[in-house]
Amino acid sequence: MKLARIRKHTRHLMTAMGLLFLAAFQPLMAQQNREDQATPVRLGLMLPYSGTYAPLGESITNGLKLAIKQNGDQLGGRPVEYVVLDSEADASKAPQNMSRLVKGDKVDVVIGPVHSGVAMGMLKVAKQTGAIMIIPNAGLGAATGQLCMPNVFRTSFSMWQDSYPMGKVAYDRGYRKVVTITWNYAGGKEDIAGFEESFTKAGGEIVKQILVPFPETQFQPYLTDIASIKPDAVYTFFAGAGAVRFVRDYAKLGLKDSVPLLGSGFLTDGNLDAQGEAAEGILTTLHYADGLDSEVDRAFREAYGKTYERKLDTYAVQGYDAGMMLAQALDQTQGNSADRDALISALAGVKLNSPRGPVAFSKAHHPIQNIYLRQVKEGRNQVIDVASRALEDPARGCRL
Repeated sequence: MKLARIRKHTRHLMTAMGLLFLAAFQPLMAQQNREDQATPVRLGLMLPYSGTYAPLGESITNGLKLAIKQNGDQLGGRPVEYVVLDSEADASKAPQNMSRLVKGDKVDVVIGPVHSGVAMGMLKVAKQTGAIMIIPNAGLGAATGQLCMPNVFRTSFSMWQDSYPMGKVAYDRGYRKVVTITWNYAGGKEDIAGFEESFTKAGGEIVKQILVPFPETQFQPYLTDIASIKPDAVYTFFAGAGAVRFVRDYAKLGLKDSVPLLGSGFLTDGNLDAQGEAAEGILTTLHYADGLDSEVDRAFREAYGKTYERKLDTYAVQGYDAGMMLAQALDQTQGNSADRDALISALAGVKLNSPRGPVAFSKAHHPIQNIYLRQVKEGRNQVIDVASRALEDPARGCRL
């Protein structure tokens, strides 16, 4: 009996001591939680801010910051700190720059890049470190294909996803023999491969594929060759200054009125002012367009116009959706960015009511989204149809 009383007394004493400990420790825990909530979420922006691709980096950054501003300049109740690094679109510097952000600056999430070659270097470091990475532009298929990994997400597109729907569009418009032309580099070849896959599957024929040495912009010999072939249409992928030159030369050599020009949306996106009248009538497919009849897009355009002087483009939408994705996921984790598995799970489950339309994410962490058929009318990429609704990239080689 005496032993039982001693045990009972010991239990009561331990219970009392536990309650006293909790009473003393709870204020410390509350203080720690308040300190955690005051600690900024650190976002590493690895985008081009100089050189040819600087406008793309600026647009993505503008869209990202607008989304976070609309979320009270917070993510999961925590303030946000931006660590900005100019990628220079230099693939050789990508691993070092990515390591600096992850290991040196200790960012919670890396946003980038624009250039697919830079993405390859970043992906190597993401695999080694487990760093969470959101790609707001680079369209290389490998990122969510054979190199896919749980900690990598994309809020943009793949070259296949934007080009594949145009194959059926071309066939349905009565085109049976098509010439394809692009630069001889990975992005261009992935793009025309998507079109060729769809077009030949429908029953069309690729009568010639022309690969132009990158970054050559002397297109006249190739266009003369196309004129001699007399195809039903031409499908192309060019972007930036090369796209401007190609579209102008196409019109100048008289092909515009005799051979319809089709392309991935980057042929005319952000280039229309420079292309002028030569671009009128061109058909493209892309995951965004002018004239989308949605309240979300109208509100986004109004907010963007009030905040920035730069003209709105697809790149800004991709950055905006990266910000909205982070806002939704960190709200779900109550601002906890230290638990990577929980944050990755929250990011994978994000569903966005985006300016581009509804967006969800595939098992490979690639956006499932509408691809729009657009036509240049009066200097705008006007949407004329949905070329493919809720299209999912095949993510070939992904083992997630």
